[in-house]
Amino acid sequence: MKASKIAYKPVGLVLGAVSGMAAGVLFKQAWKALGHDEDAPDATDEARSWREVLLAAMLQGAIFAGVKAAVDRTGATAVRRLTGTWPG
Repeated sequence: MKASKIAYKPVGLVLGAVSGMAAGVLFKQAWKALGHDEDAPDATDEARSWREVLLAAMLQGAIFAGVKAAVDRTGATAVRRLTGTWPG
C-alpha cells in the first residue's frame, strides 16, 4: 500500500464524519421543503405509508451519496495539491 494512501486514511475518516453531518442537515432541510413532517419516517413507523417511507429512504440515500462523493473528491484534490500525489 502506498504511503500517501496510508497517510490519507485519518483525513478520509474526518472528512467522512463531516460529510455525514452535512448530509444529515441537508436531508432534514430537503424533507421539510417537500412539505413533510419535521422528522422523516423510519422503516418501522406503522403510521407512515410505504410510499412515504421509501421516498424518505431514497432521498436520504441520494443526498448522503452525493455529499460523500463531493467531500471525498475535494479532499483528494486538496491532498494532490499539497503533496503532488493522488491519495487513492
